[in-house]
Amino acid sequence: MIPTFVIFLREGIEASMIVAILLAYLKRIDQRRHFRDVFTGVASAFLLIFAGGIAAYLLIKRYSGSNIQTYFETATYLLAAAVLTYMTFWMQSHARGLSSDLQRKSDEALSRGKRWGLIILSFQAVGREGLETMVFTLAIIFANSKQAPVELHGGLLWLGALLGIAVALAIAYFIYKLGAKINLRRFFRILGIALMVFAAGLLADAIQNMQQLNWLPFANGQLWNSSAFVSEESNIGNALHSLFGYAERPTPLQAVVWSLYIIGGIALFVYLGRQKKKPAAPAAK
Repeated sequence: MIPTFVIFLREGIEASMIVAILLAYLKRIDQRRHFRDVFTGVASAFLLIFAGGIAAYLLIKRYSGSNIQTYFETATYLLAAAVLTYMTFWMQSHARGLSSDLQRKSDEALSRGKRWGLIILSFQAVGREGLETMVFTLAIIFANSKQAPVELHGGLLWLGALLGIAVALAIAYFIYKLGAKINLRRFFRILGIALMVFAAGLLADAIQNMQQLNWLPFANGQLWNSSAFVSEESNIGNALHSLFGYAERPTPLQAVVWSLYIIGGIALFVYLGRQKKKPAAPAAK
């Protein structure tokens, strides 16, 4: 539940923030009639991503228990971890100029006198976030279905997603009301660190699959066995697996990859964030 909440909150805030900035700008320049164009692009993106996500899930479920499912799961883990890492660093470096960039693109679309410009702009912005969310959700579903299928069927993952979307929409509403003047860099930095921890867990799951497929036939011994204390099938074990990538029987390679990603990735993320804060040196006279 918590991973889907954080992911849908983060992606929902970014997508709804983009829409809120567009609407606030159109309101400020007295172009409210183009609200419907923005909403049309948003609705189209949601329908396409939702249909694509369901189709992908149902397709892979047909191969449940086979190597094809393992291939797909492994690719999903790796893709989700890569995109999580990329978008976390990207948002940190582009958050400050996001509003002005969207306003510039809106002006370009309006100057051409074609409503399709705003529809495509909102479709691309929301569609990108929706595609990322679909990949992350599939990865989390696959990872959790191995540990706690009962909870999965109980809808806890989807409850977390709905709560994340609800909170994201509430934040977007205030962004719209305040005219897109909220600085969310610190907020995205905190969520970014949390998402990188999730990405480390997905990488560990991918390593586990690749070792089972004999794609990585080394460092595949059992590092420890903590199933007697905290089983991955228990509620606590499942929560630890979802949040931190906990494994009851990890291999040395899993532990090394997880540790290197956590230490190196988060250290670099925090370092670059601090570098952005430093004011530019005054120009020499």
